[in-house]
Amino acid sequence: MDDSSSWLSQVLPLLQSPLGAVLFVPLYAVWVTLLLPGVWASMLAGALYGPWWGSLVVFIGACLGAEAAFLLGRHWLRDWARRRLAAVPKLQSLEQAVSKEGLKLVLLTRLSPAFPFSLLNFAYGLSEVSLRDYSIGLIGILPGTILFCGLGALAGDVARFGEVLSGRADPLSWAVRIIGLFATLASVWFVGKAAQRVLGNNEIIDN
Repeated sequence: MDDSSSWLSQVLPLLQSPLGAVLFVPLYAVWVTLLLPGVWASMLAGALYGPWWGSLVVFIGACLGAEAAFLLGRHWLRDWARRRLAAVPKLQSLEQAVSKEGLKLVLLTRLSPAFPFSLLNFAYGLSEVSLRDYSIGLIGILPGTILFCGLGALAGDVARFGEVLSGRADPLSWAVRIIGLFATLASVWFVGKAAQRVLGNNEIIDN
């Protein structure tokens, strides 16, 4: 066994423990605040804790990171955030639209895959949306969170597919997970398209 395998065998049980799940939350929050892509971290949580516990861990961490980025953009990093968003016109247009739409716009943009999660946090910090509406709108990240954690959990199952072939794992439960993941993927796709269609009708994306 090489050093990397030995290190992983020691760290993995800690990550999969209740303490590891608790520590994963602030780490995910920092990850989001630093504008790093959350997809891989979400999939890792799914592989470590399963689709449902992983989704809970990611959702709490993502909300904490989103709140931190929002407050930084609103109070302390306004000039930096404005320069960072200058290259993304559709996010700049939110500043004008959010004063009229409020919670509805926040929720729709969270559901739509057209808007990057991390940058959107800073964009709303620059806008006139209230902290209350912004926080409630974070509910819209749940479908995507469940999807990516489900993908991570499935990736872990694929890595253990030899257990299914050898009869040491239940193929029926494994198949149910795959069917559930595809159902989630379809639901997220339809919800995202519906949100994007509403946003397009309101000319928020095009402006």
